[in-house]
Amino acid sequence: MELVGSPLTATYAHPRSTPAKFLPAISTMASSYKNRFPYYPLPQSFSLPWMPSTYYKTAAVNPTLAPFSKSSQGLAPSKMLPFVSNRTTLFTRYTPDDWYRSNLTNYKESETSRHNAERLRVDTSRMIQDKYQQTKKTQVENTKNLGERVNDIEFWKSELCRELDEMIGETNALTDMKKRLERALAETEAPLQVAQECLLHREKRMGIDLVHDDVEKQLFTEVDVIRSCQERMQQYLDKAKAQLASNRAAQHELERDLVNKQAAYRIDDKCHHLRNTSDGISYYRGVERVDATISVPESWAKFTDDNILRSQSERVASAKLRDNIENLLVVTANEMWRQFNRVNVAFTNRIAETADAKSKIQTHLAKTLQEIFQIEMNIEAIRKAIRDKGPPLKVAQTRLDERTRRPNVELCRDTAQLRLVNEVHEIDETIQSLQQRLRDAEDMLQMLVHAKSVLEHDLAVKANSLFIDQEKCMGMRKTFPSTARLVGYV
Repeated sequence: MELVGSPLTATYAHPRSTPAKFLPAISTMASSYKNRFPYYPLPQSFSLPWMPSTYYKTAAVNPTLAPFSKSSQGLAPSKMLPFVSNRTTLFTRYTPDDWYRSNLTNYKESETSRHNAERLRVDTSRMIQDKYQQTKKTQVENTKNLGERVNDIEFWKSELCRELDEMIGETNALTDMKKRLERALAETEAPLQVAQECLLHREKRMGIDLVHDDVEKQLFTEVDVIRSCQERMQQYLDKAKAQLASNRAAQHELERDLVNKQAAYRIDDKCHHLRNTSDGISYYRGVERVDATISVPESWAKFTDDNILRSQSERVASAKLRDNIENLLVVTANEMWRQFNRVNVAFTNRIAETADAKSKIQTHLAKTLQEIFQIEMNIEAIRKAIRDKGPPLKVAQTRLDERTRRPNVELCRDTAQLRLVNEVHEIDETIQSLQQRLRDAEDMLQMLVHAKSVLEHDLAVKANSLFIDQEKCMGMRKTFPSTARLVGYV
């Protein structure tokens, strides 16, 4: 079994070395226990009983210590004996001379301390008075500075309030103008729809009346004018929305700056009225080392001044935009009214032309019908005349046929025979001429019937055109938004 430890009073324990910085030695005697035995540190993972002898008797084994240094590696285990050294003698640390010198030193230090304390008291009284005056002066100056600061904040706060009121008024005025513009833009939809419906209705004209007349040109112009007005209105409406956004942004900056100014005014005014006897004062350790400032007086004043200048610039732009919108509403209303009147005049002229054409067609149709009646009567007369030539032709041909039965020499080409032949030829020619005249009359009747059909169709076309222009289109165009509506007042 291995020997692994011992109690504090074991004879083989090595004493601790004396620290280097210690009081001077009081004796020149050399310690009898120094450097007597080499020191061998023991492992700390083992434990020994309180008395080694007891352990030895119980274990009945002679343990040996393992070598811990190079000098002890070659020694036999039997030669490595435990340390046997018990310190029983007390040694003195100081001499009487040291004791007297120590007392004298303490006396001198006491006198020096009292002298220094007296001088310190005098200096302290003077310093207290000086610091009191300095602190009072500094506090008065800071109070004055705070008062000036409060006055500055009050000035800028009043400027912000005035500019904010003017900006709010301008924003409200621009908002009202924008609403007027929106109402005017909405009012243009009805005239545009009427113009487009007129164009669609006029597409239902028939035949030759599908003409690109002045009415259609003016209607296309009216559609272009209304759309041009709508585009300009929409552009200015977008500008008004953007300007309102800019106004509100500037107003927001003014309001935020005003809120900050009001908060700063309350804080600085409270600080200005704080006194040494005021309630609510307290210690705030280290607050003087906290530098939370982000501006200097120049940048502070410039920030508010820039906000006011920005607001003024936006107000000027807003007022100019309102004037432009007002002029735009007047100009667009006049343009649409002028074009509306041009279209109505063109419709009136076209309706008059169509009505005149219809009247003339009706006159020609009546004459054509009369002529058709006359030609039909003529055809009947020709047919009757042809029928009337049948009996004389039959008589003449019968006579010739009967005379062919005359016997022999009686078949004489006498005057009667010649006249009968001439009569037959004459009647045939008459019938042929009458038939030719009948064909001509029938052709003429067909032409008259075709002309009648054309006139009737044209009359229907003109009646349809008149109905479209006069009833449908002009019926829709009886009303037009008033100027007050076109400029957005209603």
